[in-house]
Amino acid sequence: MNHIKELDAVALTGDLPKFGLKRGDVGTAVLVHGYGAAFEVEFVGYDGHTVALVTLERDQVRPLQTNDIPHVRTLAAA
Repeated sequence: MNHIKELDAVALTGDLPKFGLKRGDVGTAVLVHGYGAAFEVEFVGYDGHTVALVTLERDQVRPLQTNDIPHVRTLAAA
């Protein structure tokens, strides 16, 4: 398993409907809690606005991999 560090890009492993986020959305780990037990992850739009800043447990995110591909979708209105 890859170690997630602060400022690493991560992908969601499941949907977070409360925040309008879906599995595969990419965010940045801005803070690591408890030696990687949880993370503060920021999700931003391509214009730079913060979509969500969420505390996530280790199983809710994964590091990006070399065979991942970026994907664009429109964020549903909250």
